[in-house]
Amino acid sequence: MEAIKIGIIGGSGLYKMEALQDIEEITLDTPFGKPSDNFIVGTLDNARVVFLPRHGKNHHLLPTELPFRANIYALKQLGVEYIVSASAVGSLQQHIKPLDLVIPDQFIDRTKNREATFFGDGIVAHIGFGNPVCNQLGNILDEAIKNLDFPDIDLHHGGTYVCMEGPAFSTIAESNLYRSWGASIIGMTNLTEAKLAREAEIAYATLALVTDYDCWNPEHDHVTVETVIANLHQNAVNAQKVIRETVKLINRKPFVSEAHSALKTAIFTPLDKAPIETKQKLTEILKKYL
Repeated sequence: MEAIKIGIIGGSGLYKMEALQDIEEITLDTPFGKPSDNFIVGTLDNARVVFLPRHGKNHHLLPTELPFRANIYALKQLGVEYIVSASAVGSLQQHIKPLDLVIPDQFIDRTKNREATFFGDGIVAHIGFGNPVCNQLGNILDEAIKNLDFPDIDLHHGGTYVCMEGPAFSTIAESNLYRSWGASIIGMTNLTEAKLAREAEIAYATLALVTDYDCWNPEHDHVTVETVIANLHQNAVNAQKVIRETVKLINRKPFVSEAHSALKTAIFTPLDKAPIETKQKLTEILKKYL
């Protein structure tokens, strides 16, 4: 199969891409198990893309249960070089309101039960992660959103995404702590994806879609489940428009990201002395260094 360079991971409320044509469903297995669901490969405005519903088509996987390593490894197997990851988030700041769009450029890791590296078992690698998002891809998302000119929706380019374990939401004390840190939004998934994408040398950026205010906001108690679900649906519509425009821009002018060579100086173990089994397990990630 010809390499598919653009991967899309859809979060809560975004389980499919309506505009995809020439659709093919692909089942993949990886050395890290099965991904969240089958991959949907299709054409979006003359570009071949692959879509994965992060929690499965029926949203049956908790954030902690997500097979993050399998998801990213499988995208690497398909030849993906760019990942746009859509994610539902809560707002930690008054000026970031429901339905707004955020392109975070930093993360804080509050997870506890995640496998967040491909390495180990005889191969040690320490990736640089000071800037956890591909700035070029973030800029393309920014351009795509501005091209679409959403009425009454603000774009916030930059900011910190707190990634919590879940599945319960924050306590008020935790929410206020994150606000005191200056964090912008809170979610449960994207930090782990970003770490693994960097190890896999894939450019990664998050399109964060705000559903509501986190519980720090005293008016949050008045937000109904119906309101949140309505926002999820509207966010899914907006996300599809943004992703479609982003794909057009990437396809028009592909770029080389720093992420594409993230392992060049990160592998500490001499690979000629590393266990054969581990090298075989990591073939897709290590093949240009073997």
